[in-house]
Amino acid sequence: MSNKTKLPSKRNDINRFLQNAASTALASKSENRGRLIFAMDATASREPSWDQACHIQGEMFTQTTELGGLDIQLCYYRGFGEFYAGEWLSNANTLLKQMTGVACLGGHTQIKKILKHSIKATRLKKVNAVVFIGDSMEENVDELCQLAGQLGLLGTPLFMFHEGQDVRTEKAFRQIARLSNGAYCAFDTHSAQQLKELLSAVAIFAAGGKQALADFSKRSGSIVKQLTHQLK
Repeated sequence: MSNKTKLPSKRNDINRFLQNAASTALASKSENRGRLIFAMDATASREPSWDQACHIQGEMFTQTTELGGLDIQLCYYRGFGEFYAGEWLSNANTLLKQMTGVACLGGHTQIKKILKHSIKATRLKKVNAVVFIGDSMEENVDELCQLAGQLGLLGTPLFMFHEGQDVRTEKAFRQIARLSNGAYCAFDTHSAQQLKELLSAVAIFAAGGKQALADFSKRSGSIVKQLTHQLK
């Protein structure tokens, strides 16, 4: 009689143990995932490249699967003072749905908002990297550099990807990247492959660190090697 009364208790103990083990495994898996802020200029001049990025964003998830995976937050600015920061996503299709719902609108750059948001986000929970894609800079470069330095101290590098050949923008992006301990790369607006490799490289860095990026660089084009060299 006493043995029968103990069986339900044992079953409950086993069920609780299995539930706790599953929860612990999921938590551990989540903790090992990299976190990347994917920030873009969504002003009118960037519409062609926005569409290009939509088509290749899935590579960021695909390339990091073996490294533990990646969580990505989409951020962008556009129009008259509009800034958006989405939820953290772990699925390429969900990110694509977010991006394809965005229409680029004319307006000034708001890089300062992206940097301030990145500082706030990584103070709440470590962000491994921030990638920014833009073609111009219309703000106070000293203020941006100050914020970039803060991200450098927090251990969150900025990867500044420059579309076009504007000299003033290049100079500012280079300084911002350097002060954050990140990297700068200009890419050809007509080469989807270059942007694909750059985004994959930063995703791999966010998920696996410098060694994972170095391994990826060995089998990638020269533009990824430029990026890797700056991080050494």
